[in-house]
Amino acid sequence: MRILDRYVLREFLRTYLIIFFSFAVVFIVIDVIDNLPRLIRNGATTSQASIYYALRLPYLIVLTSPVTVLLTGLFMMNALSKHNESIAIRAAGVSIKRTMLPLFGIGLLVSLGIAVMGEYLLPWAETTKNYVYNVQIKGEQPDDQMLKARINYQGKANDFYYFGFFDGYKNNLKIIDLTRIDYKTKQITEHITASSADWNGSRWIIRDCEIRRFAGGKQVFYVHYPETNLAILDVQPQDFIRITQKTLSLTFWELKDYIRRIKKLGDDPSREVVDLHMKLAFPLTNLIVIFFFIPIATSNVRSKGRGWVVMLGLVVCFAYLIVVRVSQSLGYNGVIHPVWAAWVPNGIFTLLGLGFLYKAEI
Repeated sequence: MRILDRYVLREFLRTYLIIFFSFAVVFIVIDVIDNLPRLIRNGATTSQASIYYALRLPYLIVLTSPVTVLLTGLFMMNALSKHNESIAIRAAGVSIKRTMLPLFGIGLLVSLGIAVMGEYLLPWAETTKNYVYNVQIKGEQPDDQMLKARINYQGKANDFYYFGFFDGYKNNLKIIDLTRIDYKTKQITEHITASSADWNGSRWIIRDCEIRRFAGGKQVFYVHYPETNLAILDVQPQDFIRITQKTLSLTFWELKDYIRRIKKLGDDPSREVVDLHMKLAFPLTNLIVIFFFIPIATSNVRSKGRGWVVMLGLVVCFAYLIVVRVSQSLGYNGVIHPVWAAWVPNGIFTLLGLGFLYKAEI
């Protein structure tokens, strides 16, 4: 069995590399035709253009990996069936399902590899690529995330903030308005205003602060502090620094922290939640597609019939990708729950793939 396992793995990896490099060449050629004139118009040098396209490769690998795995399996399984190798394997008393078992290990490793690449290499490549294009080639200034105006923010204890201006370089707030509400009575319980606040590394130093408390719709407390370090503000400077990068340029934990900040700022994080779970769900596609090409090796149809089986496998793969995109769009717009939007396509096609595998001839 070890000899057969090595043979299956060797053939799969050889075909995978051939298809991957073919995809890479086609992708880069199309991208060069599409984007090179734009890069030249913006004054890109040969070195900058080369770096730009090299940084596109991680995105290519992640995006096309499921299709590459499926095509690899389809060609490999078709070859086994075409040359009657699958018949010889079964004649030796070994089931095709057992023969292809190493491919599930390959699919799992590819899924893990794509997940790791999407978590570490892809964000770095996308961030660097955007910097090369926007700053080095186009000559734009880097996005300034440190200055924000007119910020609405929701704290943990039913408190709502308005800040007129935040200076991230000085960690300074201007025009502070804090309102706390009792949802049971639907009345304001406390109202705090201040002219400014400075972060000293552990807490805010608040200036010209007025605190008013209310009960039964009437003011029952008032105090004015020219300067105080009371723990009044449930915020920190990093909560205001909104990330302007696309989610593709963020790691899983960076995106998760970004979602937390979006919620505090009162914005809808549906799009970001979908993308967060897609960082886990999409790599598993590389394992799911394996269910769809194993039946080809067990098929006894003639060569023309095998062509239709291969075509069916491709249709299934592209149908999966279409369902993923549609589900993403629904999740982005709040039509379905963001978590469901990321995982439902995997669940549907896993069941469908298990059905394919169950129906495969032994």
